[in-house]
Amino acid sequence: MENQTIAQKLENLVKLQAIDSKIDQLKKLRGDLPNEVQDLEDEIEGYNVRKSRYEGELKELEDSIKRNKEAIKESEKLVKKYNEQKNNVKNNREFDAISKEIELQELEVDLNEKRTKEAKEKIEAKKAEITNIDKVIAERAEDLGNKKKELEEIMSESTEEEKKLLSDREKAAKKIEEKLLKYYERLRGSLSNGLAVVRVVRGAAEGCNIIIPPQKIAEIREKKKIVIDEHSGRILADVDMESMEEEKPKKAAPAKRKKVA
Repeated sequence: MENQTIAQKLENLVKLQAIDSKIDQLKKLRGDLPNEVQDLEDEIEGYNVRKSRYEGELKELEDSIKRNKEAIKESEKLVKKYNEQKNNVKNNREFDAISKEIELQELEVDLNEKRTKEAKEKIEAKKAEITNIDKVIAERAEDLGNKKKELEEIMSESTEEEKKLLSDREKAAKKIEEKLLKYYERLRGSLSNGLAVVRVVRGAAEGCNIIIPPQKIAEIREKKKIVIDEHSGRILADVDMESMEEEKPKKAAPAKRKKVA
């Protein structure tokens, strides 16, 4: 690798770019399906978490109703007990004290009955929310199943080809020096079309269509150094001479001299 000429380095980069472009094309065929599948899975997971939280709140509300009913029974027992004690009071002070206790327990019954009613209303609301969540989860699960099936069909058609391309890529990458490979991969990651190694076609760099000066085109053709497009950072590997010939302006036909009479 250390003894490679610039031309060989560029040739290896071109090969790697060609393989990566084919891999990109396969991924493009899948479109946004992988992301859509992941989004649906995350959404369903989110709904399941929310459902679990609502179910926990539902249980707490049901437990609170049980506690309220127990408190009501206890208060009713005390009211009965205090009413029986009223018959055996010796003075007005004892009567007033017992009457006050009865009033407090009756208020406690009213309060716990109110809490029970509110809890039951909340339970109905939570159950309705859980029903709606179950409906949404079922709809999303159906969408997820369809998209997974579609993705699996696409993957089954391209998996073997992608495996071969990835194997070829690994071999191609080994032929490129580490520093240059890192630059290539970093550049590819920053470009929307992934074209890090391009030719000059019709006087412009592929992928960005920025005009390349004639002097730099000559340097690219010589392949004595690696030429970088100063605007996009792309590696300019070669020049499409056919397109350059097309761009050359045609010579104008010489004007005919008028005969002097």
